[in-house]
Amino acid sequence: MGGNLPVSVVERINHFEGVKRVVPMLVRFGYHVEAVIQLAPSNVSIGMPPGNWSVLVGHTPLHTGGNWPSADSDKKEVVVGPSLAKQYDFAVGSEVTIEGTNLTIVGILDSRSALLSRSIVLPLELARALYYPDPMVSWIGNMAVVELEEGETETEVAREIEADVLGVEALTTEERNEIVEPLLQDIETWNLGLSSVLYLLSMILVTMVAMMNVSERRRDFATLDAIGAPKGSIFRIVITETMLIGLLGALGGIVLGSLAAILIASVYTNVPLSMFLFDLFSIVSPLFMVQILASTVFVSCIAGVMPAVAASKRNIQEVLRAEY
Repeated sequence: MGGNLPVSVVERINHFEGVKRVVPMLVRFGYHVEAVIQLAPSNVSIGMPPGNWSVLVGHTPLHTGGNWPSADSDKKEVVVGPSLAKQYDFAVGSEVTIEGTNLTIVGILDSRSALLSRSIVLPLELARALYYPDPMVSWIGNMAVVELEEGETETEVAREIEADVLGVEALTTEERNEIVEPLLQDIETWNLGLSSVLYLLSMILVTMVAMMNVSERRRDFATLDAIGAPKGSIFRIVITETMLIGLLGALGGIVLGSLAAILIASVYTNVPLSMFLFDLFSIVSPLFMVQILASTVFVSCIAGVMPAVAASKRNIQEVLRAEY
């Protein structure tokens, strides 16, 4: 409904065949005003009717000693995510001020979810009173989650809702993914182009290093050839050296790149760095690390082919006369 979901629409959708329940939600993203560049909100306030918390958090538990906010909005109780609790040293019973109102924290989520860890979960009526205190506001939230009866098809129910209720967009799982897919494809294209440029630069640098090494050791290679070393030994020596350059460079790059990734994620999401350290493999997967390691070693070996061929085909007599 363009951000405004009237109570009448929620009640109407709730009477559709195949709909088990409709849970309205008020979602508001908070940003630090002083931040020049912020890729993610510093917190996410989520208001929803008490008793429907599982729609948002599923089976996520609360830390020991916590409980969900009371249905009485006058008590002004909220639940916060673990990242916010750690950043601001919150505990059960602490008070937090939002929009000039003191709220009591009655629970802390036990979750590593990026969204839930920065969430402030509170009753829907309290959220409306905090963020939209105008008593003339006739809408209940800015989105709703529709839970279907068992065996119902979400595509059919969504089509019926959009056909019968004007101005409402009912997103199925597939449609939600279709909205995100173009963005992901653009990111993949940029990533592919950037990776190709970096691999090309790496190949050029490794080739230059290998050529300098071959030039500095032309006397050694000529001596090996003169005393009867196999023709392919020099080629294998150069390729092995470039492979080791790629291996050591890849290992160093993976370590530094992983640390840079969690540092950047921490800075631009305001999530404490320690929380990212525990989930390092969620940000940089082990499979991705192996792919980077293998591809870098492969590129380095390819980069060493030209210097290796040049070293193995060099005129021994000329080198020996020049060096000795």
